[in-house]
Amino acid sequence: MTSELSAARAHAARRALPAESPLAMPRRSLHEPRQPLRARVSWGARLRIILARVYVLGSTLALAGYGTREMYGVLSTISITPLQWVFLGLFSINFTWISFAFALATLGFVRSLLPRLWRVPEHQGELPFRTAILLPVYNESPQRIAAAIIAMRAELAEREPGKYAFFILSDTNQADAWVAEEAVFREVVVPEDAACPVFYRRRADNRERKAGNIADWVRRWGGDYEAMIVLDADSIISPGTLVKLSRRLAAAPGIGLIQTLPRIVRARSLYGRAQQFANQCYGPIYAGGLAAWHGLSSNFWGHNAIIRTRAFAGSCSLPLLKGRPPLGGAVLSHDFIEAALLRRAGWGVRFDVDLQQSWEEAPPSLVDVLVRDRRWCQGNLQHSRFLFARGLTLTSRLHLLTGIMAYASAALWLLLALVGLLIAVQAKFVRPEYFAEPSLFPTWPVFDAERALQLFVISMAVVVAPKVLGWFSALARIPLSLRFGGPILLTLSTVFEALLSALYAPILMFAQAHVIWAVLRGSDTGWKTQRRDDGALGWGAALRAHRGQVLVGATLALIAWSVDEYLFYWLLPITLGLVLAVPLSWVSGGAGRGRIFARLGLLRAPEEKQPAPVLARLQDELGAMPDPGEEPALRRLARDRGLLAWHRAQLASTPARPALADFNAPAVTAGWKAEHAATLDELGHWLNPAETLALINRPSGLEQIQQLGDRQLSMVTPGQ
Repeated sequence: MTSELSAARAHAARRALPAESPLAMPRRSLHEPRQPLRARVSWGARLRIILARVYVLGSTLALAGYGTREMYGVLSTISITPLQWVFLGLFSINFTWISFAFALATLGFVRSLLPRLWRVPEHQGELPFRTAILLPVYNESPQRIAAAIIAMRAELAEREPGKYAFFILSDTNQADAWVAEEAVFREVVVPEDAACPVFYRRRADNRERKAGNIADWVRRWGGDYEAMIVLDADSIISPGTLVKLSRRLAAAPGIGLIQTLPRIVRARSLYGRAQQFANQCYGPIYAGGLAAWHGLSSNFWGHNAIIRTRAFAGSCSLPLLKGRPPLGGAVLSHDFIEAALLRRAGWGVRFDVDLQQSWEEAPPSLVDVLVRDRRWCQGNLQHSRFLFARGLTLTSRLHLLTGIMAYASAALWLLLALVGLLIAVQAKFVRPEYFAEPSLFPTWPVFDAERALQLFVISMAVVVAPKVLGWFSALARIPLSLRFGGPILLTLSTVFEALLSALYAPILMFAQAHVIWAVLRGSDTGWKTQRRDDGALGWGAALRAHRGQVLVGATLALIAWSVDEYLFYWLLPITLGLVLAVPLSWVSGGAGRGRIFARLGLLRAPEEKQPAPVLARLQDELGAMPDPGEEPALRRLARDRGLLAWHRAQLASTPARPALADFNAPAVTAGWKAEHAATLDELGHWLNPAETLALINRPSGLEQIQQLGDRQLSMVTPGQ
């Protein structure tokens, strides 16, 4: 801890916020006219963007056309049945999707060979504005966030004093988690007059989730900061990269947002390590392709990006969609839409993939990924409401479409497999009607096996090519290859990750298809906290999570075997993963299981053996940080009078929700229970979660807690 942090404790009972500097953020409509692009683009840059887009479009259409033609030839040399037409349509859509990914990867690979063509200007001299670093929090582990702030803050304060400030923006709505985070965050709050202050605010009203959390900050403090860097609870960016982001934004007045490429780090479980390796080995290739064709109409991933505050305030207050969730109401996945609205308002959105020291952490296990995908899938499907919104650029619409396809493709692949199985079953058990319609020639169901094998090989090559390009790109750069463990371990890790991906893919496909079905039936995912631990899962929990997938996989395998042996092998890439879903899920989480593969050197990432200084500081701070424990909120407040005073001081910075300002039923019942409880423990048993939250959210409730705590303490005798 620095001397500034120690001095901050002397102000323990003060509000942890600066004076407000309001900035208007009017609600935008779904349909608005597009404004001209404010940023200047050189002719050379325009030409590069045009060539990149022509390549992506041409390559995708050429490959998709070839695959569709070949599949038509596989199915019939004369004509095909209605069911085969369905199969051909599904195959065409899916092959177009993987062709698009192939085009992006090859474009990114070529771009990586010519890095000098994409140099980005930066402002020189003193930074002309202040930047706020925002950390939205929702029932998260506070130690990780506090350690990240400490790791980033010291160097920022030294390099650019007075130019940066951290804001912890809490949306936590569980009493125990709220008080626990206050116990940690009050130790890192730094006063406004420091070289790099740290502030804390909790929002009592969680409307519009993370987007509403950021918007609340913009409306209350945005006027003092020209830019804001948004991080997630598991994000961290090196101080040097934070300064680079500000300098790049200052050098480009027409740019509204600059997105970095977050790299996954600190993975401990097997599944986390696989995501980390893929992200750092193949990710730069995909990202380079995206950046090349996006130009100044890029995308936003919700974190690890710098945003021009006034541009955001003027264009990104999201419209409320007609209807109820899951497809109506507040926008769930806000980031893609905010990028589209910025571009509609004339602000450039750029993807700077050359900034290396921007990181995030990944969900630790397969189950955690599925929980996250449930929320992301609903949000991306909701984007269909914006596909035809007035004023959006074609590029923005393509971003939304690719986001939708990222999940819809799972359902399409599953349908393709089921239709193929149905065709095979029909051919074996249903009597063919070759003369169903009057004709001189019969309709023969034709299947060209040799052509099918060729198409299968080509399809696998299209799928695997991005991984091969990523592997070769890392292998060709000797220093990077050594950080992956050397050529041999890099190659083994690539093969191992490809096998793992193949096994986990059908589980993800089935789960995502189920989510799509649930969303279309009107099921709302809500807002769940993401786990940040090692993701360890017991056998019973794994069985409960995947028993449906095991049953489906076994059923498909038995049907295929009863029809034809070759059909069984054709479906094996799908059925094997589903049948093994329980052990695959069990082994996916847990630091102990992941440690086995780390010792073998498999799935090693560059930052694993030689972490960047800021990551090393993060780890050191986490090791030195005390654990606040899981003490109930009432006990913690009653025991720690300093924390109680600090908590009471922060209530003034939490405006009451207007609709509940006059009457709050949980607060009324909580107050009555507090008056009649004999001890604090008895009160804790009486209160439900909503009442506990209401009690600690009012000064009168805090007084009752203090009185009960004093009474309970006085009742304890020395002998006890």
